[in-house]
Amino acid sequence: QVQLVESGGGLVQPGESLTLSCAASGSSFRVYAIGWYRQAPGKQRELVATISSGGSPNYSDSVKGRFTISRDNAKNTADLQMNSLKPEDTAVYYCNARWFLTEYWGQGTQVTVSS
Repeated sequence: QVQLVESGGGLVQPGESLTLSCAASGSSFRVYAIGWYRQAPGKQRELVATISSGGSPNYSDSVKGRFTISRDNAKNTADLQMNSLKPEDTAVYYCNARWFLTEYWGQGTQVTVSS
């Protein structure tokens, strides 16, 4: 069993930066692929970025070059560094841990980008 807790969301202006953190409890964090997803009001949840158990990152086209995903297996954490934020990045951001058919979700953290 893995519990995920996101933190770091908030209200920022366009062009600013924010770092989200996902803290995991439980064992074997290192075997899980970690993903950050987001869901804007009235829209489906979408994949933002993933990082494999081996540390290989992947990004959606909408955030490539602006967001950076990382993980620290010693601390059981995964971060999402978000730069050059845009109003369209406004959403609830969720952390996901996946290992084969097993997956866990966090409760989400709100990110609002507005002037």
